[in-house]
Amino acid sequence: MLNQKRVVIDYVSPNVNRGEFYIKRVVNELINIEAHILADGHDVLGASVLYKHEDEKLWAEARLGLAVNNEWHGTFAVTKQGFYSYKVQAWVDYALNWQHGIERKIDDGQYVKSELLEGIEYLKAIKDEVEQDDSFYFDHLINIFANENNYDEAIAEARSERLHYIFLKHPKKILANESKTYKAYVDRKKARFSTWYEFFPRSASEHDGVHGTLKDCERLLPRVKNMGFDTLYLPPIHPIGEVNRKGKNNTTEAFEGDVGSTWGIGSRLGGHKDVHPDLGNIDDLKNLVQKAKEQGIEIAMDYALQAAPDHPWVNQHPEWFKWRPDGTVQYAENPPKKYQDILPIYWESEDYENLWKECLDILLHWIDCGVNVFRVDNPHTKPFYFWNWIIAQVKAKHPDVIFLAEAFTAPKVMQQLAKQGYTQSYTYFTWRNTKQELIEYVEELTKTESREYMQPNFWPNTPDINPFHLQGANEAKHIIRYSLAATLSSSIGIYGPVFEYMLSDPLLGREEYNNSEKFQFTHYDWNIQNKLITVITKLNNLRHQNEALQQTNNIKFCHIENENLMAFYKWNDSKTNELLIIISLDAHNMQQGTVQLPLAEMGVDAGHHIEMHDLITDNRYNWQNEWNFVELHPTLPFHIFQMNK
Repeated sequence: MLNQKRVVIDYVSPNVNRGEFYIKRVVNELINIEAHILADGHDVLGASVLYKHEDEKLWAEARLGLAVNNEWHGTFAVTKQGFYSYKVQAWVDYALNWQHGIERKIDDGQYVKSELLEGIEYLKAIKDEVEQDDSFYFDHLINIFANENNYDEAIAEARSERLHYIFLKHPKKILANESKTYKAYVDRKKARFSTWYEFFPRSASEHDGVHGTLKDCERLLPRVKNMGFDTLYLPPIHPIGEVNRKGKNNTTEAFEGDVGSTWGIGSRLGGHKDVHPDLGNIDDLKNLVQKAKEQGIEIAMDYALQAAPDHPWVNQHPEWFKWRPDGTVQYAENPPKKYQDILPIYWESEDYENLWKECLDILLHWIDCGVNVFRVDNPHTKPFYFWNWIIAQVKAKHPDVIFLAEAFTAPKVMQQLAKQGYTQSYTYFTWRNTKQELIEYVEELTKTESREYMQPNFWPNTPDINPFHLQGANEAKHIIRYSLAATLSSSIGIYGPVFEYMLSDPLLGREEYNNSEKFQFTHYDWNIQNKLITVITKLNNLRHQNEALQQTNNIKFCHIENENLMAFYKWNDSKTNELLIIISLDAHNMQQGTVQLPLAEMGVDAGHHIEMHDLITDNRYNWQNEWNFVELHPTLPFHIFQMNK
């Protein structure tokens, strides 16, 4: 059967892979819709975005407006967690087309009595839909449109704004066309804005040479809170394999007292659903989760799907591993790295359904203990569709759960994990060091399709990565790296206290820590206070106070006449919070430059006075010119200006 249509709807955005995957937002964010909408001839068109939450039966509607060149724009807000559906609808608006036509004829001096009579039909078509006052108004219009004695009044009303508004509000959608339906997943705010702190529980003891416990972690919660972190991430807390256990600095021979790698999970003491007895027990974990919650902190756990050679799975489910002819299993490798203490799971096992269910049960087990945030180890070494399934299963029952992908891998692999459902992802920020590298990378994250589905999480360091630029770096360099992370990305994290204590002794020629905590526990003086901690604390507090820093995508890099200085403008959606951030990338020398204010984006004219409030020093300045001089020193290598227009 032929389906008559006139209006073409094309290039609807945002969408991911033409709707194969959902876009992502958090509660109370906006979805800005764009579409190319056109029809034959010169008729006036109307268009809307229709949207509804998964719990709603009826579609809500927000009108689109014509911008230029058949490009239409509109916006709607998402106010609840869960899935939203949305689609674009467009039609020829014959009533507005009539009004537009009669206006042009009146302006041309033509006699439009026939057109007025035609207009009566459009009035009658919607008279029963309008409010009572407008219904009385329509009775009056119908009368004067039909009476030649009221011709002057009739042509004035025919082109009136009131009539235009009523037609706009009550369109007759004749031969309406619709785009395909797209989906958006709406998360809680923490999916977009989070500040992570990582430390090893076994290094939390107050006493040198003593293995730390989860109770020791409770003692450190006020320190984490006072520094402004809202997420405490614990590397694996499970029993550690004794077979092929690694020694200090990743040696293949473990001596008495060596505690092994926390990622070598499983032993005679239990597996992924158990707590290492040297750390405590399940109740200790539950208590830590509750105590953290009372401090405004969420506990994030590591989810590492791999097994030590003596993990209970090896005997209970040998089919979950790929056995070689000699009766052994090839240990995990990521050349040149070798993990003799880890057996990779065989994801092509014929028993994969039970394997998948057990992996899901692990998550549900810890969720029942109060954990709602998971950092996932090496997700790119497991099937993409496994992640799609397990994340969907978890989110359907527990929508507050957040998944961070430790996806230090190829760009398209990282992106695919985000498409399949990951909430956040580690990024290449750890290695982006120059002005050009940083700008290009942030532009890639915020100005391409990635912005619709991938939330970056910027980490200056991790237990796995001791970047060359931090090895032996001074205090200023650490301040620069943290200030970059804290202002460029709304989700950030550090591995401490290594970062704030500036402990960067490397293995020679490698981006790894000497005496890495991955293979031993370390004793720290957790009471140290230094300038870097003060700066981190101030920055974290500013992130919580300024909505412009609680999202990543609203950013514009500003021209500044010095390659060692980087400047960018950030704002919240309502533009009630606007910041100008200037950071020196030189950790050793004073740098000067002239920065160009983004006046067009700010919506102000040249010569307009702008109060610049430095949120770090509390100094205030009045800037009137488009170009302004700045100077930064290694002692405090950044400005965060709140701009009051």
